[in-house]
Amino acid sequence: MNAQSINLEPLTDEHPIYSIVAPVFNEAETLPHFYERVIKVMEDLGEPFEIVLINDGSRDKTYSILQEIHAKDARVRVIDFSRNFGHQIAISAGLDYAQGDAVIVLDSDLQDPPEVVPELIARWREGAEVVYAQRAKRKGETFFKLATAAAFYRLIQRITAVNIPSDTGDFRLLDRQVVDTLIKMREHHRFMRGLSAWVGFRQDAVLYERHERFAGTTKYPLNKMIRFSLDAITSFSHVPLQIATSLGFGLALISLIGILIAIILRLFTDAIVGQATTLIMVLFMGGIQLIFLGIIGEYLGRIYDEVRARPLYIVRKVLD
Repeated sequence: MNAQSINLEPLTDEHPIYSIVAPVFNEAETLPHFYERVIKVMEDLGEPFEIVLINDGSRDKTYSILQEIHAKDARVRVIDFSRNFGHQIAISAGLDYAQGDAVIVLDSDLQDPPEVVPELIARWREGAEVVYAQRAKRKGETFFKLATAAAFYRLIQRITAVNIPSDTGDFRLLDRQVVDTLIKMREHHRFMRGLSAWVGFRQDAVLYERHERFAGTTKYPLNKMIRFSLDAITSFSHVPLQIATSLGFGLALISLIGILIAIILRLFTDAIVGQATTLIMVLFMGGIQLIFLGIIGEYLGRIYDEVRARPLYIVRKVLD
């Protein structure tokens, strides 16, 4: 759905100051508790707000629960996708529909505690236009998850020109001007925390302790994390292509030197006998070429997705 086709007019006479945006995927166990905690935090602020929940193709009772919550609280708006489009796309849809002057993005699994939201708002009130929640501690994470996450953030900082803060997720507050800028960016392979850093504006951090999942299982297994990392790298860096070019020249130079050495040894000694060395070199070079083709293919695939210009997502129903 294009941003131009979305009705952004306020639904009530009281325009919301804050919009809470949360993607939801198979969170039937967590959703009622998430709603209660968010409502408690936001009502204590004493200002108008809305909650925009995006049902990202859930297969459990999530949508039924969303309908119940919306029926009893008109401040809750539900965007129901026609299928699962992914976490980053769901965040984008939430930004498209959010009406608040400040939009707070957080996960609905309660790993991002809603009680941190007032701190984000306080920094916004002080003049920050992007306030990202930075993890000081991460409870319930395995050593492998912590190590790979740390390595990813260090790598992305080294190979991109964008300053993407370490140990941050999508939990952040975005000023309306930032949201309007992000809405214009319709690329399909999205890395929202990278995009919110790329747009600039005045940015600040709030440290917090990330909690364990309240219930259910992670929605980011290893294969999705690898895909997510590839999207981040290819969206913000040409370094893999540059590495492929540099290695190609390097291997060509090594091959040239090897040919000269082989000619000399063949002319003056009997050191080169049989085809084993040749076969090994052919297999090695073939493997390197396939790796390079794979890297190029990743970028070409993304170009193809953009050229097709399909909508980012399809909405089955909106409860507002």
